[in-house]
Amino acid sequence: MSQQMNDNAIGFMKIDQDITLRRMVLRNPKPKGTVLFLHGFPETLYTWKDISLALADDYEVHAFDWPGYGLSSRPTVDRFSYAPKDYAHVLNQYIAKAGIDTSKLTIYATDIGALPALLLAVEKPDIARTIIVGDFAPFDRPQHMYESLQNLKAGPAMDQVRATLNRNRDEILANTFTRGLPAESLFEVSREFKDDMARGWSHGAMTTADAFSHYYSRFTRDQDHFESQLSRLKTPVKVIWGEEDLYIKKEMGAELAERVQAEFALLSGIGHFPHLQDPKRTIDEVRASFR
Repeated sequence: MSQQMNDNAIGFMKIDQDITLRRMVLRNPKPKGTVLFLHGFPETLYTWKDISLALADDYEVHAFDWPGYGLSSRPTVDRFSYAPKDYAHVLNQYIAKAGIDTSKLTIYATDIGALPALLLAVEKPDIARTIIVGDFAPFDRPQHMYESLQNLKAGPAMDQVRATLNRNRDEILANTFTRGLPAESLFEVSREFKDDMARGWSHGAMTTADAFSHYYSRFTRDQDHFESQLSRLKTPVKVIWGEEDLYIKKEMGAELAERVQAEFALLSGIGHFPHLQDPKRTIDEVRASFR
């Protein structure tokens, strides 16, 4: 039976002088392990709420808003660059400050959360017992990416795409999760989640779209670094991908899985957000990671 989330489940953790993260922690007196969920764009920690409640009967569950998202800090870019490598550093600090036993930790990371998790694992192979990743761009493969995402990378179109994202906030929050799916595969996200994304979009001096743009402007550098260090990735990885992902094609996931010798699960009828479209599958994947 799923738990109810109490008033103390969501709070804040100071990472350093520039960054305080809003986080969600569901504790269990005798956990079978710990799960840490890492969200993507344009999400917040609320994307994981129902999944976390379903898992909290057996596990300790953590999630946080990345810097630039939800109600977490938005330091200026001269203090924090929002690059995947910087997010990897934030992730490492969070795990340490939260006192998580990494030998009993599964990290589930999607979209912009996945490359930071793998970059950290390259440097610290014992950062988790398992990392589940999906629907992201581990390598610089423009042919497998949605055009507007590719244009967010440093180049002449970057500022224009960023301005378009900011101008179209309401459309993005309404349609991003189901874009490209056939009518029979459409799904709704909760009003609570939508309201949280809308509230957090312009929290502080930087919008969520600005943070996303900064991430992508340094993305190629960090993709290339990750690819050059693939042989150092020793942490067990599973790759999960929506077959109907409009934003990052399944070929990207297949290549990653092949090159790191990871299990590859291709989900029929699922788009870029498997955890929202088929949350039961996500719950089952997390449970399976502890067996």
